[in-house]
Amino acid sequence: MSTPSRPRRRHFVPFALITSAALLLTACGGSGGPAGAAAGGDAEAAADKDGIPVKDVVSSVREDPAAAGLLPPGVRSLTVAVSVSGQPPGTSYLADGKTLAGQDVDFADAVARTLGIELKHEAASFEAILPALDSGKYDFGVGNFGVTDERRRTIDFVTYVNDGQGFATRKDSKLAKVTDLKQLCGLNVATGAGTTFEATLEQNKKVCTDAGEKAYKVQTYSEQGAVWSSLQQGRSDIVMSTINGLRYAVAHQEGVKFLNEFHRLDVGFAFDKGTKLAPAFQAAVNKLIADGTYRKILGKWGTTGSGIEKSQISPPEIKD
Repeated sequence: MSTPSRPRRRHFVPFALITSAALLLTACGGSGGPAGAAAGGDAEAAADKDGIPVKDVVSSVREDPAAAGLLPPGVRSLTVAVSVSGQPPGTSYLADGKTLAGQDVDFADAVARTLGIELKHEAASFEAILPALDSGKYDFGVGNFGVTDERRRTIDFVTYVNDGQGFATRKDSKLAKVTDLKQLCGLNVATGAGTTFEATLEQNKKVCTDAGEKAYKVQTYSEQGAVWSSLQQGRSDIVMSTINGLRYAVAHQEGVKFLNEFHRLDVGFAFDKGTKLAPAFQAAVNKLIADGTYRKILGKWGTTGSGIEKSQISPPEIKD
């Protein structure tokens, strides 16, 4: 958790049915079971009144001289742009309306402590972060940024989890699984603006017209709450989003169902191309994996199914 440099209005998520009893988050497991079971109870963390986990799994992290020694000379503090998604495990505001909490924030804070540096947090919209990295406004960004070959042309990544693309819909839908985007023909698909989901959908619209069918319509929203409202109110037929986010949202809303994982992606800290910070961040993530902090963070957010064995710098996009 962390506090942004200046107070901002809290983003409320319109999930009327989320209750304090729903503290066990569902895993994004490539092979199956709930993360809480795999985490040995770590997912059973204290939560604020909106059900956001607040268990402290970061403050015990100590500086690692080997990792810190990889930082460029003179680096003592960094500014990170944090995408506020409005629902766990992504970043949300706690009840005070100014404190940020989420899996990405915990990982950024843990890495900073490992490197012995101060971290200044700036809340930003998802679609604004990557374009702003080359301006020097931010030193790096977090927001479940999937590593794609397209992004690697202008962005460097240091991976820390594996998530990806999936689908969810209303329980009354006849859809059971989406294995081909042609199954979406004629439907309204809601997703986040500036995401890999939007890019995937826009790039593949022709699969419908090539098959002589009506193209699906891509509906983009800047906030996850708006995505789900669109689905619940019938303006959209299906949602495409992160696997972890979908599993959480479906577990905490009535009348919706998770369909399936569609495409896995590595997720990383995002930097301007050519950054000299990457080796230090990679070493810090690997240190967290080795000392057990990494697993504690995943357990807190119910995402142990997204764990990786080691961090990589800008790996090629995972191809299914």
